[in-house]
Amino acid sequence: MNLGGTLRINKFACFVLIFLLFLIIYWRSGGNGYPSDTSDLVNIKSILKAAIIAAERGGEVIVRKGQGIVRSKGKTKEGANDPVTDADYASHCAMYFTLKNAFPRLSVVSEEHAVSDSSCQDQDPIDVEAALHGQRQINYMADEHVYAKDVTVWIDPLDATQEYTEGLYGYVTTMVCVAINGVPIIGVIHYPFPPTTYWGWVSKKTSNNIPNVLYNKEIKNHPQVVVSRSHPGKVTGLAKKAFGQETSISSSAGAGNKFMSIVNGTNNVYLHETAIKKWDLCAGHAILKTNNGTVTTTKGNIIDYSSAGNAVVKEGILASLYDHDYYLKRLLATFT
Repeated sequence: MNLGGTLRINKFACFVLIFLLFLIIYWRSGGNGYPSDTSDLVNIKSILKAAIIAAERGGEVIVRKGQGIVRSKGKTKEGANDPVTDADYASHCAMYFTLKNAFPRLSVVSEEHAVSDSSCQDQDPIDVEAALHGQRQINYMADEHVYAKDVTVWIDPLDATQEYTEGLYGYVTTMVCVAINGVPIIGVIHYPFPPTTYWGWVSKKTSNNIPNVLYNKEIKNHPQVVVSRSHPGKVTGLAKKAFGQETSISSSAGAGNKFMSIVNGTNNVYLHETAIKKWDLCAGHAILKTNNGTVTTTKGNIIDYSSAGNAVVKEGILASLYDHDYYLKRLLATFT
């Protein structure tokens, strides 16, 4: 009997054992440094459903409430009045607390917040797993879970308030956007007059009512540019200087409505030169991105929609479905 033999170590077996230990530790930690506790996970598909319900609830309130008292929040940088109505606040109640009651851990940023009525929080609970009328294709989409701490929801309870007070209801929308780590992923734009909802989930699907707009090379050098109805003059000059004198200009109201005019092919470029709020942009940005469109600031910078950032985009925005780099290059040349 040889008790003094040499113990041989199987290197392959050791490697497999170490690798398995690594996988166990990684799995228990949740991967990417996250804790193993999955209670903070939220289902993006469920948030999409809730976002649609919230936007439509806001629209119903706007139609039912009426303008009520019209106040002013001051002047915009262009000198235009920045009104707010009772309908703005009522829609905020419906949208904000519909989302917060369903997903308490989500960060929800709203344009309006000055609501003192305690009944504002008493919104009817929603069944986010139930099929939505007219949006049943969502049920067949795969679930996708993320951590609630990475999600920021931006809502605009009433876009185009000035036009709403003037009875120009076709411009009015309610909007909800879901951003993950600052990147817009889901956008919902709802028109209350008449009730029509558009949505997009980046790399997934869009609502069935969003058309497939084909690329048309002939319009590249003379695009149809949509600008703000409240201050078209200065932006018109900038657009023609950047894109050529043959550029066609149309003025419109409501950021959501202008984004949808790009999505549906009515216009080719959306140009806004001055500061604009992220709740005006995020939903349209997400829907346009779902259709492979692009949105940047006028200086070409990416817009961060995380809750920790500034709510104002100071450089204005450039949005297009096609040829974004070409239009951005032409625009940047005007600043030099």
